[in-house]
Amino acid sequence: MNQELLSLVQKLNDPVCVKSDVIRWGSPVPSFGNLSFAKIATVGLNPSNREFVDVLGNELIGPNRRFHTLNSLGLQQWDDIEQSHLSIIADSCLEYFNRNPYDGWFKKLDNLISGTSMSYYFPSSQACHLDLIPYATSTKWTDLSIEQKNTLLEISGDSLARLLNTSCVKLLVLNGSSVVTNFEKLSNLKFEKINMPDWNLNRKSTSHVQGFAYKGVIESLGNIRLRNKISVLGYNHNIQSSFGVTSRVQFSIRDWISESAKEIFNEAK
Repeated sequence: MNQELLSLVQKLNDPVCVKSDVIRWGSPVPSFGNLSFAKIATVGLNPSNREFVDVLGNELIGPNRRFHTLNSLGLQQWDDIEQSHLSIIADSCLEYFNRNPYDGWFKKLDNLISGTSMSYYFPSSQACHLDLIPYATSTKWTDLSIEQKNTLLEISGDSLARLLNTSCVKLLVLNGSSVVTNFEKLSNLKFEKINMPDWNLNRKSTSHVQGFAYKGVIESLGNIRLRNKISVLGYNHNIQSSFGVTSRVQFSIRDWISESAKEIFNEAK
């Protein structure tokens, strides 16, 4: 992972990162958890700024720290980084769920994949989380311009492919329609879209929000061919932020992921 980390760190000096509101003093986050051990990876858009700052915008320090920064590494600039620093950053990714994970975000995702008997957390640790873009931004994804979003995807797509090629991941689970849409751009693949009435979200003043599932198999990402085909499952509701995602809907999504995963892993044997 160190070689890929070095490449990602070097991109922090690229002017496009400045224009895209990337938190440039924070390290890239290639993975949350043990990618080399995981069989399932959930997928999001990019790391939350809360991985680096508290609710007041102050850098997390001491036992509250989640990932490293220029400050924590004792560096003035990323050009000064050495292999020892890269190893420290890699360890923070590997040990993420054993230290101070952002449980307010990850517990809901962990519940969705719990029917597979795999988890981010000890003693399983057979799941990890990946983002399409390994850089946290000071501006929320929804508030970035289309140009900023496309630029970040362009500079990150090959990195995700290279990381997957070093892993044993057989299944990706995409969290929400924005992830699905942008993942389709990277993979140049249109997923099967399945209407799921049990996932509909009721609205008082408007018609309900329909629920959809997505399925597919990818062979490449960005400009890189994958070492092995990887199955992909997705759902259109963002579990952390979609209003009205009830426990019933979450249980139904969990059951669908569980049954689909059983078929995928049985076929892989």
